[in-house]
Amino acid sequence: MTKFSFDIKDMNLAEKGRLRIQWAAKEMPVLDLIEQQFKEERPLAGVHMSACLHVTAETANLMRVLQAGGADVVLTASNPLSTQDDVAAALVAYSEIPVFAIKGEDNATYYQHLQAALDHRPQITMDDGADLVSTLHTKRRELLDNVIGGTEETTTGVIRLKAMAKDGALAYPIIAVNDAMTKYLFDNRYGTGQSTLDGIIRATNILLAGKVFVVGGYGWCSRGIAMRARGMGANVVVTEVDPMKALEATMDGFRVMPMMEAAQIGRIFVSATGDIHVFDRHHFEIMQDGAILANSGHFNVEINLPALEAMAVSKRQIRTFLDEYTLEDGRRLYVIGEGRLVNLAAAEGHPSSVMDMSFANQALSAAYLRQNAEKLERQVYTVPEDIDRRIARLKLDAMEIKIDTLTEEQKTYLNSWKSGT
Repeated sequence: MTKFSFDIKDMNLAEKGRLRIQWAAKEMPVLDLIEQQFKEERPLAGVHMSACLHVTAETANLMRVLQAGGADVVLTASNPLSTQDDVAAALVAYSEIPVFAIKGEDNATYYQHLQAALDHRPQITMDDGADLVSTLHTKRRELLDNVIGGTEETTTGVIRLKAMAKDGALAYPIIAVNDAMTKYLFDNRYGTGQSTLDGIIRATNILLAGKVFVVGGYGWCSRGIAMRARGMGANVVVTEVDPMKALEATMDGFRVMPMMEAAQIGRIFVSATGDIHVFDRHHFEIMQDGAILANSGHFNVEINLPALEAMAVSKRQIRTFLDEYTLEDGRRLYVIGEGRLVNLAAAEGHPSSVMDMSFANQALSAAYLRQNAEKLERQVYTVPEDIDRRIARLKLDAMEIKIDTLTEEQKTYLNSWKSGT
């Protein structure tokens, strides 16, 4: 038996989780290289870390690297439906990492688990959505003096943390891993695009070809969703509030219109904006019978579920992770995964290959914080460019892709203003 506290579903799932972690590791060569470096240099030796991330096989491999660097780490889930229970068991049984996460846990348990992670008295926080940081700043302020810095994984969390910094409420520096190019260009776009469609298909087994597929927003996550839905033969409509992004979506070949127009013609609706009530009561009132709604943003607020609950005369689970809401006029609307992150609620999250780069950013940013915390102010920072570029080079090397280098003549030309036509 382990000698530390944890709260998981079933320890008997550990062997299954260990195999899943090993399979994911095959697609994470950059993390492997960083693990080798961390074993030699021990940049996180003795550092207490509390990580609030989706408890997946990919996250487990990140935990392994942090341990190799000397960190004393505790893990809790960043979403009530995003835990892979077998992975949680494997981390406890084989890596001796305290994990507080159970797939399907209620909100009360979710926040109890956040508190348990904070009981570790972290010096570095690692967050995905900023719930851990928010709880630390509101409920556990006595621990703030011990914290030297933190990292944030996702767009929603960065939005919240920048708001905290603007209000002067942020008590320590945060590195926005989400804003690294090797994160958002790949994880957000290719990872979210593929895993979101994976979740929708697993939950519904619906044919996408020929369906009107409405995507809320056209940020990097939504771009990936729109791109992959079109690749499956869907007739993709994009809605936006930003004129620049709306113009880009138009030039990319998508139909662009207000959500009220899209609501009347859509069969499948997905949002990934980070904002509240993208799909609202007035949209539900005009949606077609059989419309399917999903959310790929971090929090379950993009679909106004309380409004839909109030409108419904009945509700039933018609498939695993698929709820049917019958409205007074007989129309049926379907919500996947309780309106939570569809790619983790109904599927397995992003492919390991893209998480390799995202979590490489997490590991190297944590080491950077340990080395530079005293120089940093209480604000949100982007990942240092040299870390970002190093990860890109490592990924290319792992893929056995070679690129050119500038000649001295070319370098001179690019640094000169005297040469002309």
